[in-house]
Amino acid sequence: MELLQRLEHALKEAIKSRDEDRRNALRMILTAIKNKEKELRRQPSESEIHQLIAGAIKQRKDAIEQFLRGGREDLADKENKEIDVLASFLPTPLDPEALRNLIRDVIRETGATSLKDMGKVMKALMPRVSGRADGKTVNDMVKAELGGS
Repeated sequence: MELLQRLEHALKEAIKSRDEDRRNALRMILTAIKNKEKELRRQPSESEIHQLIAGAIKQRKDAIEQFLRGGREDLADKENKEIDVLASFLPTPLDPEALRNLIRDVIRETGATSLKDMGKVMKALMPRVSGRADGKTVNDMVKAELGGS
């Protein structure tokens, strides 16, 4: 598993270079991966690891919002550094036009015609965009394509 090996190697390098922010972010995501492995009783796929990383980034963005409201810019900066570390392990994000084309392809493949078919489309689509697009953005674009907004 290439992504997992890259994460483990990056952790070793962060420890050697005494980069605490990078080390902490990598330890956190590796722990999440180990927990997922125990839950699944198998090695998580790269797609599942991408989802874990994307979830961790989302949690950090929410935390930044809270820290800024509370006047704790120092903690918000720390979270931003961790986001940068985690984001470096995600594939390059899809641009809106590529995402729209992918959504249209999946709608054709699934035969979706209305918002009733949204679940079917999302189920087929999310593994393909794993780590490359925000789930809410994907959801909104699928609704628009199916005529829901």
